[in-house]
Amino acid sequence: MNTQPVPVAPAGPADTPLALIRRAYRAFHDRDVPALLATLDPQVEWVHPDGMSHYGLGGTKHGHDGVREFLSRVPAVLGGMRLEPQEFVADGDRVVVFGVRQVTSVRGTTRTLPFIHSWTLRDGVAVRMEDVFDTVVFQQLIES
Repeated sequence: MNTQPVPVAPAGPADTPLALIRRAYRAFHDRDVPALLATLDPQVEWVHPDGMSHYGLGGTKHGHDGVREFLSRVPAVLGGMRLEPQEFVADGDRVVVFGVRQVTSVRGTTRTLPFIHSWTLRDGVAVRMEDVFDTVVFQQLIES
């Protein structure tokens, strides 16, 4: 069995918006940051609710460095998280994803929380990702 990682081709104009976003979720699932960044514009806006700012996870992060910073902060706040996209709605250069995330606190409590992700694409890459979710419930989980 070949255990070598399969190289992921960089995003490009050949990808449909839906295919590109599915690749982004696959990369996130695989914890493959370079593959995730390949789907994102170098100046991407990575937006999370301001209500998560206390944990270093809120507001708008800019560019690949901002995304890396966000991703590096998550393990300090959560014990784990798995995204489960359930429905993709594509219209032109916009893809909206409805799903749930399995979130585990650092103390081991796990909950299933819904999310909506709104993706905006341009020239074959994502230029904006906005995460919409109930910050009160999320904060309660972090603190549990």
